Formats: sequence, structure tokens, C-alpha cells
Amino acid sequence: MTPVVVERGDSSIILGMPHPGTYVEDAVVSCLNETGLALADTDWHLPRLYNGLLNGATVVRATFHRYMIDANRDPSGASLYPGQNTTGLCPTTDFDGRPIYKPGLEPSTVEIERRRQQYHAPYHAALAAEIDRVRKRNGVAILYDCHSIRSHIPFLFDGRLPDFNIGTNLTTSCHPMIEAAVRDICADVTGLSSVVNGRFRGGWTTRHYGQPKAGVHAIQMELAQLTYMQETPPWDYLPDVAVRTRTHLATVLSALDALACSGQLAPSQ
Repeated sequence: MTPVVVERGDSSIILGMPHPGTYVEDAVVSCLNETGLALADTDWHLPRLYNGLLNGATVVRATFHRYMIDANRDPSGASLYPGQNTTGLCPTTDFDGRPIYKPGLEPSTVEIERRRQQYHAPYHAALAAEIDRVRKRNGVAILYDCHSIRSHIPFLFDGRLPDFNIGTNLTTSCHPMIEAAVRDICADVTGLSSVVNGRFRGGWTTRHYGQPKAGVHAIQMELAQLTYMQETPPWDYLPDVAVRTRTHLATVLSALDALACSGQLAPSQ
């Protein structure tokens, strides 16, 4: 099983997808309890949702499940949100705070390092290589990190999550024009809500790769899953709901592509 799939394009946009994968090693499956085996915290259907929205976009997609190891967490294990409930590099609970392993079968430090080397590192090696290739080819690269999550998860946040959650690590991971373009497009969508740097201000991927002065910009989009799918098992994709979301996501990606081509994002700006 290859841990990462890359679809190369010639535009400046790279779609990172660290969480749509569902592969779990047999040895790990045997350690998971019923909650863990449900794989409920998958970013379901994201490849389908984004498919064809921007011709020429590069896609870097993890095939392994985040319960194996989370490709959007700091490989050192440092928390993304100190003081807040979250899940770590090798999660031992789900998004509702419930254990996902059978008692005593949680991964050891040695096992976590094995998974990091076998899954986390190859994903980021591929992502870094594509960012470098795109930046050298086009002078600028925009990493658009694709995520989704259930809209109600009391363990992680109060109330209902906005539909479009835009993360730029407090406007440090990308040029302000990129943040403004995505913010304004999402704010203009009738009937759907949005926020910038709210509960999710960008994971390790956004924070690590976003280096605007070097011509590499990163922005995270965390979608409330009800904007395109059923948020309960069997987690069905809902084409009639997704079509509207796809339309607005296509507008976002087209705007970012136009910005990249405009020359306004050059490192000297």
C-alpha cells in the first residue's frame, strides 16, 4: 500500500488531502476497539468533492487513516492547540474524546516512530517535493489544504461549526490577498456561514509550509461536512447538496489561481 498518491498539474495550486484515507494495517486493526474500527473521523469523500474543480491543480492525497498517524500533526508530537481539546500525532481517542484502542494496546513510542517513518514522512516528502516543483515552475505555490469535519462535536468546540472554516495561522501562512480573496468569496455565499482563523486556524501542514516571503503560501479549508454529505453512518455523499458547495469551492480555487498568475504574490511583494 502506497501511503501517498500524487496527481501532478501545471497550475500554482496544490490540493493537500491528509485525511481522506481509510487504510489501517491489519496489526493496528486488531488493536482498535469498536469505536476505533468505525473510522468516524475520516474526511469522507473529499477527493470526489474537489474532483475537477480546477484544471491543472496538483493533488497530494494520503491513503492511510488518521488513526494510523495524523499527517496534519507536528511530527514531534507537539499540540496544535495547547490548552484545548484536540487529537495528537497518533490519536488514542476520537473527536468525541472516546478511546479508540482496546485497553493496553495503545501505540508505544517505538510504534509511533515506526508509523511516522512509514506514513507521515512519505506523505510530507511528496508534498514538499510538489511544492518545490510548482514554485520553481511558476514562481509561486499555493498549498490549499483540504479538510472536513462534522458540524457538531462538543468535545472540540461549542455549538455548530461554521460551514467554511478558513485557516491562515492568523494571516502568517499566506499573503493577505489570498486570505482576503477566500474570505470574501465565502462571506458572499447566501445561506452558508464562514469564519477566518476561528476554532481551526490551520494545522501543522499550513503552519509548516506557509512561507510567503519564499513564494510558498498555505491556507486551510475546513468544511462542515453537512455542506456535502451525511454526517452520520454510512456517511453518504449527497450530490444534490454538494453541487452548491462545489460551485463555491471552484470559485475559490479559480480566484487563487488567478492571483498566482497575476504576479502580485511574488516574494518581493
